[in-house]
Amino acid sequence: MRQGAEPKLGLILSGGGARAAYQIGVLRAIAGILPRQAHNPFPIICGTSAGALNAATLAVNARNFRKGVQYLSNIWKNFQVGEVYRADPVGVFGNSIRWFIGVVLSMMGINKLNRVSLLDNTPLADLLYKTLPCEKIQESIDDGLLHALCITASGYGTGHSVAFYQGVKDIQPWQRARRHSAPAKIDATHLLASSAIPFLFPAVHIHREFFGDGSMRQAAPISAALHLGASRVLIIGLGQSGAEPPRHGHMDEYPSLAHIAGHALNSIFLDSMEVDLERLHRINRTVSMMHEETRQAVKLRHIDVLLIEPSQPIDSIAERYTNRLPWTIRILLRGVGAMRRSGANLVSYLLFEKEFCRALIELGYQDAMKRKEEIRAFLDTGHEINATDNLPQ
Repeated sequence: MRQGAEPKLGLILSGGGARAAYQIGVLRAIAGILPRQAHNPFPIICGTSAGALNAATLAVNARNFRKGVQYLSNIWKNFQVGEVYRADPVGVFGNSIRWFIGVVLSMMGINKLNRVSLLDNTPLADLLYKTLPCEKIQESIDDGLLHALCITASGYGTGHSVAFYQGVKDIQPWQRARRHSAPAKIDATHLLASSAIPFLFPAVHIHREFFGDGSMRQAAPISAALHLGASRVLIIGLGQSGAEPPRHGHMDEYPSLAHIAGHALNSIFLDSMEVDLERLHRINRTVSMMHEETRQAVKLRHIDVLLIEPSQPIDSIAERYTNRLPWTIRILLRGVGAMRRSGANLVSYLLFEKEFCRALIELGYQDAMKRKEEIRAFLDTGHEINATDNLPQ
């Protein structure tokens, strides 16, 4: 952030498939804290993967924050798998056969099938293109209700994490190791690219490159908000960074494909945020011991951060609702061991069913309301309130 610039509050919505329903509960609590007709309180909004869908909706509805949150709540509270990816027999098994053939052809050095993925997410594409008026993002910016919206995706060609941003004219692009920014007129294509979970959903072509889920290779998920001018950030995470480490135990049974896949998805969606927050905390401590002249010389500053994340493990909640999945998806997931307890992690990313989503929304709401005064103070003053602390740009 440039010296002398007005302090700005950023909102970071991380990714995690169906787990992102938790964010809606937290946002509902925040909307209840603010006045009924309040504008969007976050000049800078950054979203990744499923969090990108929530971020873009808030940007579109920046004039009335509560309205935007209510719209998101109505969507997530009534979600069905078929609105995100095809769950009918032809869609599931036909796409699975195409995926298998694509793998075989690739092993033979033949690449004749495009858009090969385990699941077909055309229902989500239809939903976004029909119901989300992304042209209103620029209206929110022009009206001074939004400084910038950032959607992150991962380029399969370059291997770079790309922060697509739409904002005020004086934002300067940035580039770091394996990550850079790109000004864009954000639309549903960017949202689909950001939420294209590897192997599960097809990659999306933008300009000259195919892109996948933004959580891949996103080594510094907080950095984009800082480059866009945020001096303090509220993060709605989907992991449990403060949870006690698990006790060592025996695992005699070889891990199923679902267990391995769930472990990999946790690494993609959760680990980078936890590492970033640790680094943020360490740098904040360092900055606090520096003289002001030294801070300016090394271009480091203290960043206030408030992290809200689930108080209960989401995979344990998902385990209670696996039977809500359509029978076609249950058969598909049973083949990789996902219907066993060890596969609950994988299921939690795909369980776009209203019962599960409502449970996460309620958890998010209760977690946020327990910290109501802390959130109110953070929104009103920006002072450090038991913050998790800082990260370098």
